[in-house]
Amino acid sequence: MQKKDSIRAPRSKLLVLVDESNVGSSVRTAGRGLDWLKLRDFLAGPNTGRDLIEMVVYAGLPPAIPTWQDERDKKNKFVHWLRSNGFLVVTKDGAPAEEGHYKANVDVMMAIDALELSIEIRPDVVILVTGDADFAYLAIKLRRHGIRVEVASVAANLGNILRSAANEVIDLAPLFRTFEIMKVQDAPAPESHRMQAASGGRTRRPRFRP
Repeated sequence: MQKKDSIRAPRSKLLVLVDESNVGSSVRTAGRGLDWLKLRDFLAGPNTGRDLIEMVVYAGLPPAIPTWQDERDKKNKFVHWLRSNGFLVVTKDGAPAEEGHYKANVDVMMAIDALELSIEIRPDVVILVTGDADFAYLAIKLRRHGIRVEVASVAANLGNILRSAANEVIDLAPLFRTFEIMKVQDAPAPESHRMQAASGGRTRRPRFRP
């Protein structure tokens, strides 16, 4: 018969959903390059006491037209890197907007998937990696299903609407400060979707750089 102190509480099942554009913009504002492996370990690594079901990344792609082909190829390489490192990636083709820009809003896809996945696989905790206030209602809906919702973002930039909708806010600012300082030649095409020349950065460790 097991002793009481030897019986461990069951580990929480965790689902992480990432708004790639939003978190990418936040880390670039901090002047750093986004280390996806460190981010995953911080949110769902063995030291968190949780079992990661999936970490799903939602990413917009440049339009499938010749003008954007170089940027699209670069983004597809990034998507391939994520998938080869165990991330589940959902993409959406962007549409041309004003000159030199494109739009690829993944918010609706992310919200629908969050509800469907949460009902189907019943995670104990969902972490929404975003600072977008549009996800506040999603957080409330998930909590109505008995799921704990945590929002991971730069706390100082998080609005009260999303902050109050979640059970807890995970401040990513200290984590961002541990990432490498982003050099000009290593900077990826910004997710404000402006066209940029291809960079010549090198990958020295298993972290994506275009």
